[in-house]
Amino acid sequence: MEDSDSVAVARVKAGDGDAYRALVDRHSRGVFRLAFRMTGNEQDAEDVVQETFLRAYRQLHRYEARASFGTWLYRIASNYSLDLVRSRKRHPQSVLEESSAPNEPPSRAPGPDRLLFGDEVQRTVASTLDQLSQQERTAFVLRHFEGQSIEEIGTSLGLSGNATKHSIFRAVQKLRRALEPLVT
Repeated sequence: MEDSDSVAVARVKAGDGDAYRALVDRHSRGVFRLAFRMTGNEQDAEDVVQETFLRAYRQLHRYEARASFGTWLYRIASNYSLDLVRSRKRHPQSVLEESSAPNEPPSRAPGPDRLLFGDEVQRTVASTLDQLSQQERTAFVLRHFEGQSIEEIGTSLGLSGNATKHSIFRAVQKLRRALEPLVT
């Protein structure tokens, strides 16, 4: 995909607007997932996606192929998500909400005690993520929700590999401490 991204970027820089549409189609779902997990709100996530691609288009002349195009987009999206959360000064509803596929058959339904426990875990994780520093939260979301490598996260956040690992480690430790009372 990186090769096709670099070809598409070159085509966009040469004036081919359709090539940018291909980049948007290819990366919009991932940018939305990241934005939703960071903002906790679907409408905000949609705003982040639009603004990310607008900013990327306007700044495409500054893009250098040192990092993949996707990593560059994630950096723009994570920075804008953090700006949006800061400016609105509100807490995300739920960072862990996932949209379920409408045609998937339900699996065995959990009992009420398991549902209650799951809700408590979800609230605790969301609350703890809200309390993390912006760097810890972004690094954790990129690593554990988006599956990015340490190198990709470091590039997105402008951190060294060790600083990236340390941010993720601190976030995991804080989550473990918060969840410990629920599992003992």
